Amino acid sequence: MQDKSRHLLTPAVAADAARADRTVKRDVVYVYEAPVRLWHWINAAVILVLGLTGYFVASVPPTMTGEASDNFLFGYMRFAHFSAGYVLTVGFLLRIYWAFMGNTHARQIFYVPLWRKSFWAEVLNQIRWYAFLEVKPKNHAGHNPLARLAMFFMFTPTISFMIVTGFALYAQGAGNDSWQYKLFGWVFSIWPNSQDVHTWHHLGLWVIATFALVHIYAAIREDIMSRQSIVSSMISGEREFRD
Repeated sequence: MQDKSRHLLTPAVAADAARADRTVKRDVVYVYEAPVRLWHWINAAVILVLGLTGYFVASVPPTMTGEASDNFLFGYMRFAHFSAGYVLTVGFLLRIYWAFMGNTHARQIFYVPLWRKSFWAEVLNQIRWYAFLEVKPKNHAGHNPLARLAMFFMFTPTISFMIVTGFALYAQGAGNDSWQYKLFGWVFSIWPNSQDVHTWHHLGLWVIATFALVHIYAAIREDIMSRQSIVSSMISGEREFRD
């Protein structure tokens, strides 16, 4: 008689077979090119340096004891702030260049189809998703419509404003004959009092800080809840849809 016990599957063996046969569909789309990813992380580091040093430039720390020649802390802060400002400016100009040379996703922070009803419908859907009123979000290869709106109105113009006002303030120390004053000295025709420029420039810091906090929260939240890669996409360049 043939031994049928060899053909019987134990629960453990059946579970192992099920795990071996299980397949998960993972669609991957290449979204962010290398220049965009490089700019993103350098820009993040530079903004962090600018934010920290800019805060202390506006809110000067207490006077340090000892000879002035032995203490150059505030000088180092200013040097780091100015150096980071130059890196931010060069990076932003190269980012504008790549918006023309790169793929369609490279232009998203500079271009928003405000005239399309479908765009606003997707913005509303994304707001509902963030408010936990939608069961499942829509998949977007690049930035979702609400993120594009925030980047276009909150990040891009604020960075431009910070560059212009920052170089205008720098021009006061560089002198009226400097190229900085020739390019950005017109700012003082709008605000003749340089303290006003300082105040607006400092206000821009808090706009960027607020945007960064919301941006980081939304990216991590979407990576966990939306079943699509967000943070890792800015490392590998690939957007992965896990469902």
